Amino acid sequence: MTDDVILEISDLSKSFGPVRALRGVNFELRRGEIHALAGENGAGKSTLMNIIDGILQPDSGEIRLDGKPVRIASPAAAQTMGIGFVHQEIALCPDVSVAENIFMATTNASRALLMDYHSLTQRAHDVFAKLSDIDPSVLVRDLSISNQQLVEIAKALTLDCRVLILDEPTAALTETEAQVLFGIMRQLADRGISIIYISHRMVEIFDNCDRVSVFRDGRHVTTEIVADITPGDVVNAMVGRDLGDIYPEKQPLSEQSEQEVLRVVDLNETHRFHDVSFCLKQGEILGFAGLIGAGRSEIAKGVCALEGTVTGEVWLNGERLRLRDYQDSINAGMVYLSEDRKGDGVFLDMSIAANIAALKPEQVANRIGLIQADQEETQAAILGRKLNLKCASLGDPVSALSGGNQQKVALAKMLSVNPRLIFLDEPTRGVDVGAKVEIHRILRSLANEGVGIIVISSELPELLGVCDRVLVIHEGRIRGEVSGADMTENKIMHLASGTVPGVAATPHPAV
Repeated sequence: MTDDVILEISDLSKSFGPVRALRGVNFELRRGEIHALAGENGAGKSTLMNIIDGILQPDSGEIRLDGKPVRIASPAAAQTMGIGFVHQEIALCPDVSVAENIFMATTNASRALLMDYHSLTQRAHDVFAKLSDIDPSVLVRDLSISNQQLVEIAKALTLDCRVLILDEPTAALTETEAQVLFGIMRQLADRGISIIYISHRMVEIFDNCDRVSVFRDGRHVTTEIVADITPGDVVNAMVGRDLGDIYPEKQPLSEQSEQEVLRVVDLNETHRFHDVSFCLKQGEILGFAGLIGAGRSEIAKGVCALEGTVTGEVWLNGERLRLRDYQDSINAGMVYLSEDRKGDGVFLDMSIAANIAALKPEQVANRIGLIQADQEETQAAILGRKLNLKCASLGDPVSALSGGNQQKVALAKMLSVNPRLIFLDEPTRGVDVGAKVEIHRILRSLANEGVGIIVISSELPELLGVCDRVLVIHEGRIRGEVSGADMTENKIMHLASGTVPGVAATPHPAV
């Protein structure tokens, strides 16, 4: 990092009607630095980045690039100026190849009558040489979410960037893929490229960034050298208050129960997981750890009869379940909250109240099956208060909410059926630190009330902070179990990668 400022924002303001998204913001980016941007959802980070990328225009203020005032009229103009933006939301064309997606801008600008697919694919291979082994000829729709995210990143790297904006780029990446990305970021910075890195993950900010700027309520709060502060300092600046312990207090050893909420015995699905046996006890939160693709979500879906042809035994509160489909699982009191909040968790264009009632709409219907709006709203109001849901009206679409409040709506939908057990897959992905704290406390409260809680997460600090026990999954099998003093990131990662012998999970006596 040098002292040479490449991008300078002065007194920038932006309003949407009565809502002031940015209030006289100042920000500077130095040449060759990785500059983190932190703040809760709604703090103004995305609005500022959209202005820098030409998607939005400011109401007032000035932008200087290399010391010269500029007006960035559009994303195309931003690219011409050397500004690249990798958005959190994937925006690829699913029905064309990876190579075509990567070079779409170049192809559109070309005057050639025919496309040279061979050359396009070879160039894409060169781009991916240091990033991933993705085949550039495959269609984007056939890729996993994590690989689609890598395509977005590769697409940005093909631009001749001077400024690269990365918005939550690791949200869908494996730990290995994320580490590759961090190495590439440092290489780019060493070449003089400046990176704005937006993330809710303190570990990523403190391991990879040079400086961090904190935004709150549309204002720039502070900019600090990362080496001079602590994650707690950043969190407190983000929320404007001391959150105390970020994770709730765990179940005391003296209060741990031997009563089982869930027992799974010899669960198998031919291609995805094998010989899975575990139990969940009353009052505890159980975690599922493992690399992406290890089978964590597949096991949860298998238990709930959501996917695949599964054999084995599932016992809930001492009763053996015989599940034909997910509706049987819901009726039994066992539900699954998807990791894909916007795809499967909520209906963005429907009202908050309708979303909360969607899992079992007959609960708010009359005798002939018509939804009763007053009952629907009453149910939503009760659950909304329980989860501290923040919204202007329960009739608003879910798309109007922040990521954290969208996740609360998804969780309220699960609670609407009075579940006995909830699988939560990546429950805090894409939500800010304040919302994370609230969600973690809600999960502990539910566990204390007797609801079974199983958390699947790629964030090891979350598993260590929230869970009483963690099962580590590797290649579709439970590799081991960690608890107490053995619950360390190092132990979990070694088990998840298969580099150490497995540790036996809790034994399961015969039923």
